[in-house]
Amino acid sequence: MPLINTPLRRVVAIVPAAGSGSRMGDSLPKQYCEIYGLPIIAHTLRALAAVSRIERIAVVVAPDDCYWQGIADAYADQFGAKVVWHPVGGSTRASSVLNGVREVAADFAADDWVLVHDAARPCIRPTLIEQFLDQLVDDPIGGLLALPVADTLKRGDSSQKVVATIDRDYLWRAQTPQMFRLAVLAEALAAMPTATDEAQAMESLGHHPKLIVGDSTNLKITYETDLLLAQNYLMAHET
Repeated sequence: MPLINTPLRRVVAIVPAAGSGSRMGDSLPKQYCEIYGLPIIAHTLRALAAVSRIERIAVVVAPDDCYWQGIADAYADQFGAKVVWHPVGGSTRASSVLNGVREVAADFAADDWVLVHDAARPCIRPTLIEQFLDQLVDDPIGGLLALPVADTLKRGDSSQKVVATIDRDYLWRAQTPQMFRLAVLAEALAAMPTATDEAQAMESLGHHPKLIVGDSTNLKITYETDLLLAQNYLMAHET
């Protein structure tokens, strides 16, 4: 499918929120855990909603999700009327995002932008999203926020012994948002359902997403210790 370079396209955001967050060691899915007075996902949605160029925010939750409706009712004033939800989450991130793309496809054009952001990245700043959009506005493929790897990397074996030191030149840590054209993103996710992020799916079709320098505060909450870091970042941002 040829890619159309039309810079002034609409933007729809998809927030996959169907995961269980098992690595947090809590029965409550991590996106619904509370930090700094709000559920994690409410912080995330509030930041996305503050970006005027994002026309709609589609939250993809699990079909049996019993938490989202309460969040939507209690915190709707925090993130505005542009947020809609779709109980079509799948067993993997890729399937959840693909199902979300299919849900919004009737209302957006094939070359409109789909911006995907993790529900568990609540420290994203609207200004960073705006900068991200500015850098991709005329890109024919799309791209992602990422950070160049600064730490020395080691490859270990099954017994946790070092077997090699990895050259970190040109290595990046992927973040979100990641943003691509609607039709080609759907094609990529359908072709690679095991992709761990949207950029990997796009790579499987031979595309080369643009790397845009992100921010270390845009952390993904994975472990319990990340909650304190995120809370500190949120507090610092509002003081």
